[in-house]
Amino acid sequence: MVVSALALPDTSPKAVVALLPEPLRGYAELALRYVQHGAFQRSMALMVAGSSAVSAMEVGYEHYRGSYSNPVMYTPVLLSAALTGAAGAAVFSRTAATTWMRWISYATLVDGVVGFGFHIRGVARKPGGWRLPVYNIVMGPPLFAPLLFGTAAYLGVIASYLQREEDYAAFGGARSKVIEMGTRLRKPDFRDDIRIGRFQKHLCVVTAVGALAVGGESWYSHYKDNFKFKVQWSPVLMSPMLAGAAVWAIKDKRAANTVLPVIAAAAMVNGVVGTFYHVRGIIRRPGGLKKPLYNTLYGPPIFAPMLFAAAGLLGMMAYLMRRERE
Repeated sequence: MVVSALALPDTSPKAVVALLPEPLRGYAELALRYVQHGAFQRSMALMVAGSSAVSAMEVGYEHYRGSYSNPVMYTPVLLSAALTGAAGAAVFSRTAATTWMRWISYATLVDGVVGFGFHIRGVARKPGGWRLPVYNIVMGPPLFAPLLFGTAAYLGVIASYLQREEDYAAFGGARSKVIEMGTRLRKPDFRDDIRIGRFQKHLCVVTAVGALAVGGESWYSHYKDNFKFKVQWSPVLMSPMLAGAAVWAIKDKRAANTVLPVIAAAAMVNGVVGTFYHVRGIIRRPGGLKKPLYNTLYGPPIFAPMLFAAAGLLGMMAYLMRRERE
């Protein structure tokens, strides 16, 4: 029997917040208004600083394992460090957010695309090249890692166009309405939509791409370990589910309010659980915590599961956002 969409419960962000206990409801409603009007630049900049610092450490030791054989391998480390500093400054300065953080984020995105090209070339240069795709992808440089490295940079670009929290505190939603009315005289672009918190479909596209990329990374990383633990299948199986939910949410607002947040939340939890397993794997190596640097370098990649959590976070952000103007 087909259930009418009208019979389904309202699971929009506002409806869910309304179900919270009274002491929390007021704070949650206020936070949601800030988010849905694109007024959370400081908060997003802080998130960018943290994620970029993690990216710097991740790519730093991955390239250390490759002995920095090509000078270009230094660029993502340097750019991640620069983005961390710029995002930290953006927490306190509007000017830093719209200049340094924005342009370093764009540069880091370009560097991720260039790195993707180098990793493709690295796979091609292995014996057999693309004639042995599975073996050389598994044993060669991590193919999608440079694209995932751009996650923090993408968030930095988004943050640079957002409104500041104090803008909403001073003007409420009036500022967003003024911006929206001003764009009716011309065709709005993605920057206008970001400023007023209307970029749900945009985030869904990025979530789908990120989920598939991190799923591919998880597959060949765990394949090298012969899927020793059944839990290693979880990100591989969940990544197409998250990507599918995100694509569905582009076409259907109901899916954006029901399926997407559930799977996105599950992906975030999976990333946290995966981080626990990777830390445990490092501790269980010979020497354990007595050789922290060596075992971190050559054990399971400690921050890799958080990339899957980041894809889930993008999906959850998409759930919270308003849809673009038709």
